[in-house]
Amino acid sequence: MSRIRTLIMGAAGRDFHNFNTFYRDNEKYEVVAFTATQIPNIDGRKYPAKLAGKLYPDGIKIYPESELPELIKQFQVDEVVFAYSDVPYEYVMHKSALVNSLGADFRLMGTKETQVKSTKPVVAICAVRTGCGKSQTTRRVAAILQKMGLRVAAIRHPMPYGDLVKQRVQRFATYADLDLHECTIEEREEYEPHLDNGVIVFAGVDYEAILREAEKEVDVVLWDGGNNDFSFYKPDLQITVADPLRPGHESAYYPGEVNVRVADVVVINKVDTANPEDVIKVRENVHNINPNAIIIEGASPIYVDDPESIRGKRVLVVEDGPTLTHGGMQIGAGWVAARRFGAAEIVDPRPFAVGEILATYKKYPDTGNILPAMGYGDQQIRDLEKTIEAADGDMVIIGTPIDLTRVMKINRPSQRVRYELEEIGKPDLEDILRKKFGK
Repeated sequence: MSRIRTLIMGAAGRDFHNFNTFYRDNEKYEVVAFTATQIPNIDGRKYPAKLAGKLYPDGIKIYPESELPELIKQFQVDEVVFAYSDVPYEYVMHKSALVNSLGADFRLMGTKETQVKSTKPVVAICAVRTGCGKSQTTRRVAAILQKMGLRVAAIRHPMPYGDLVKQRVQRFATYADLDLHECTIEEREEYEPHLDNGVIVFAGVDYEAILREAEKEVDVVLWDGGNNDFSFYKPDLQITVADPLRPGHESAYYPGEVNVRVADVVVINKVDTANPEDVIKVRENVHNINPNAIIIEGASPIYVDDPESIRGKRVLVVEDGPTLTHGGMQIGAGWVAARRFGAAEIVDPRPFAVGEILATYKKYPDTGNILPAMGYGDQQIRDLEKTIEAADGDMVIIGTPIDLTRVMKINRPSQRVRYELEEIGKPDLEDILRKKFGK
């Protein structure tokens, strides 16, 4: 019997995980190619032989997704696996129609075949969309568990943009580890806040191997999800974050709705900045999708060191890149801070954009007049620095989860915006976690 010729569509995350857990040693299938989108500089590379297993001694080539029709024909593909996230249902089904029209099957893999079982309890924190507030929710959960005397580590959804072999299993306990692994801005945004709170972070490519290393050090594993993907690990408690600034997305995006359906707890964040009617709409949608989920409302209040320094100034606002790009948001914490603390004007950075930042604006034209902190590689970081340097304005407001001044020079005064989750009412996350894991 001939093997099923398979192509996996991805973005250097879920695609590699699905391969590792289901396809790597499966002699019924032959993975002929990966395709890549959403992130730069992945296509044109290989999933390396050292990670691909005995069936793939030459590794597996990664192609741009734009070549999908030609690849299906060239490799006589039987099955295409869609393996990335944070996309509307219409987008997914257009891809399915394309694949089906070329004769191949279209597959979405679920939790049964892809979730790894841990020997330790797992709390999974996922989201409906990128930019919902999952990171501060994860930090809140970690702080509660630490308060309970439990050792925790955060295992972060993959962002492997460098040497995949070197990135097979990564452990971060200090800032020096971030430098050692040559972390991008996007990686630092997710890792640094955990390190600041005394939480070890694991990440990489092979998530079963990563889990086994983390289990040696902790009492509870935290799955710190990304890009609204569902958990790579089978959770003992599933927390999903929803966003009332984007009401309706909880039932319109893949795989965000999966995260709502499997949730034990849904946190509706940003209720302090959302319209009350939109909060109610999200609550009703969540209840209709998953009537058994406990719903918690929360806020993510913002802080800056010197709010008076913003008043009356013309400010350049820099926000988390993925939240603005495929997350589809036009505002973030930096924009809110600029308005709240009396900035005279938010400067439009687009006329000053250079290189890969300019390319980002062309790819995501609805981003608006704030600057996405694209930092997938050295060139993007340098182009971001040049754009900030060239842009007009008196001050830079940094709405990213890390302090950008650690990785680049900023040629004028700046204020960094911080935000943490605060639950409103009862039960709160501490009540739920103590009930689940308390002794």
